[in-house]
Amino acid sequence: MRTEKQNTIKEFLDEKAFLYNNKNFIETDPIQIPHLFTKKEDIEIAGFLAATIAWGQRKSIINNAKQLVTWMDMSPHEFIVGAKAKDFALFKKFVHRTFNGEDCVFFLQSLQNLYKKFTDLENAFSYGLTAKDVDSFTAITNFRNNFFSIKHPSRTEKHVSNPTNGSSAKRLCMYLRWMVRKDQTGVDFGIWDSISPSNLYLPLDVHTGNISRKLGLLQRKQNDWKAVDEITQMLKKFDPKDPIRYDFALFGLGAFEKF
Repeated sequence: MRTEKQNTIKEFLDEKAFLYNNKNFIETDPIQIPHLFTKKEDIEIAGFLAATIAWGQRKSIINNAKQLVTWMDMSPHEFIVGAKAKDFALFKKFVHRTFNGEDCVFFLQSLQNLYKKFTDLENAFSYGLTAKDVDSFTAITNFRNNFFSIKHPSRTEKHVSNPTNGSSAKRLCMYLRWMVRKDQTGVDFGIWDSISPSNLYLPLDVHTGNISRKLGLLQRKQNDWKAVDEITQMLKKFDPKDPIRYDFALFGLGAFEKF
């Protein structure tokens, strides 16, 4: 049961979600990278790589993600499944903040392993899990175990967040939103069926965290997984079937309106 104040906040966030959840949002967001593609596997690979480096200046994120898919000849899936060791050499010079060439090459090698083992990234997140029980926490934990199942540099582990250690896993929660949410606006893709939109968790960052606290929706001060769970449970009171559509509202209020 929502309070009168919560109903007022819901109406406000509904308006903002409607305002920002449209194709104009794509032009300024890293989600534009997977939108360069139409094939499921290309979308999920390009999306995963773009989400991985989605911190720092948005222009830099977008430019560097474009560089990655350009080096894959704009055919990420074909490149990943067919690449030989020599084909990864170019990526050794890739740098985005602390994500360097060594990290990048392992990411490509691990993706290749995952496609051989699971056929697509959706299965790498959800394989072995019961559909009704798969949420962002279990899917990310499952994926992380699969991703690092082959030999890897220890430094690279920091680039795949671990919610079991308390991380907010913002970029992976965002990636799952891209792949799972289904609506008519054309922003998120909705190409994965093994996870329900009702089981997604909010991609919590500085913007969404600050706005959530200003609105009284989040009490916890740290942006960790406990905060992710707290705000997500509140958003489920507003829309139990699609709580993460409010990511557009919270992020837009913080990043674009400086609310």
